[in-house]
Amino acid sequence: MPEQSRLIKKYPNRRLYDTRTSSYITLADVKELVLNHEEFQVVDAKTGEDLTRSILLQIILEEEAGGAPMFTSDLLAHMIRFYGNAMQGMMGKYLESNIKAFTEMQGKLQDQARSIYGENSPVGQDLWAQFLNFQGPALQSMMGAYVDQSKKMFEQMQEQLESQTRNMFTGFKFPTYGVQGEEVSPSAKSSSDKSGSHK
Repeated sequence: MPEQSRLIKKYPNRRLYDTRTSSYITLADVKELVLNHEEFQVVDAKTGEDLTRSILLQIILEEEAGGAPMFTSDLLAHMIRFYGNAMQGMMGKYLESNIKAFTEMQGKLQDQARSIYGENSPVGQDLWAQFLNFQGPALQSMMGAYVDQSKKMFEQMQEQLESQTRNMFTGFKFPTYGVQGEEVSPSAKSSSDKSGSHK
């Protein structure tokens, strides 16, 4: 029978209580649970509301303020702009799937290193860093190509939509309003002459 998720209660005084160890813990202790891949849930002791996400965001905030931030101001601004946007759901899934793929790749490389060099070999532990040093430019290039491809696909979709819209209204005759610099088609001009000029 699988072990139940660890339950942590948060009290109004902001203290966190680990029900498994029957003791109060700190945010640093919760971070250790994350690093050790332990399943846990943080709930409000009074209401039972799930606070796990807010606690994880608090840990991220502390890490970002710790002197070696992972996110630039520009990236954070871009992320904020996605909230309320039609792309919000897709962007969340995109980031999650990419982080999972990256983590799986890291795990496989570490497993292979352990099987070859042993559990605590410094050579094995250093392999991931070496891999990133060699693959970093390649990964950046690949991501750049992916973004360029996505932009081109989006532009093609826009052109296709504009083309379909033009085709939909080809049979309609619209009055001409004499906008300066705008070319008036003969059919529209004759329609305009019949219905009277508009200025």
